Amino acid sequence: MQQSDRSTSFASRLVGQYALVTGASQGIGRAIAVRFAQEGATVAINYLEHRADAEQTLALAQAASRGHGDRDHLVVQANVGVEADIARMFDSILSRWPRLDCLVNNAGFQKESPSEALDIEAYRRIIDVNLNGAVLCAQKALAHFVSREGGGTIVNCSSVHQIVPKPGYLAYSISKGGMANLTRTLALEFAGRGIRVNAVGPGAIDTPINAAWTGDVTKREGVESHIPLGRVGTAEEIAAVFAFLASDESSYITGQTIYACGGITLFGEFRENWAS
Repeated sequence: MQQSDRSTSFASRLVGQYALVTGASQGIGRAIAVRFAQEGATVAINYLEHRADAEQTLALAQAASRGHGDRDHLVVQANVGVEADIARMFDSILSRWPRLDCLVNNAGFQKESPSEALDIEAYRRIIDVNLNGAVLCAQKALAHFVSREGGGTIVNCSSVHQIVPKPGYLAYSISKGGMANLTRTLALEFAGRGIRVNAVGPGAIDTPINAAWTGDVTKREGVESHIPLGRVGTAEEIAAVFAFLASDESSYITGQTIYACGGITLFGEFRENWAS
């Protein structure tokens, strides 16, 4: 059965939670914010430049949460590659909400550059947003979690490219490899304090970041030929994994990356035993 044929009923696993989703103005971040709202959470929608896109996410979240009554969803601008912006974002959220229960480190971007002629400025920007920004947001969230009762959760948006090399995208690959160790190290450090840290590793997903190939039939078929399940994923499928990891249904899971990738990490070229 194709994904589009499936009907989805949403649980109420996140009722009472307050969650910050970085990079939530479109794509996977938007889908996460909406899914969290559908499950009862109050969400803070972080964006970098395009407030209109963030406001659209807000409207979708408000509509999605109607079954749970009024929720104080909010939109907050910040460049997560800038430390001062992160501090301001957390101050703004915590001055309005009674607490924060979940941080979703989703903000990130990529840029192709041959490694022998690496664009160093782009490299630094990617590391600052994708990895350093996640570290600094986690630091702020953890300081808040340990200051009160109840613990909290962090769910990082990694990628299949934390283990699958991506030639021509060195900075992105390094940032996602670092995300893997960030997740595991924080999970171990805070496991005894009621704080869980996990990650989701999406594969090829139909989102604006992949617009260069998702709308081109030939290119899309080329991508899908490498995916064991035979199709690209949707942002909503990825959001469902984030909701699970933010909920008490995953209460015995920490330090893990769940790959939602259609089987890319199974190395599909080995379906036929050509190596032996």
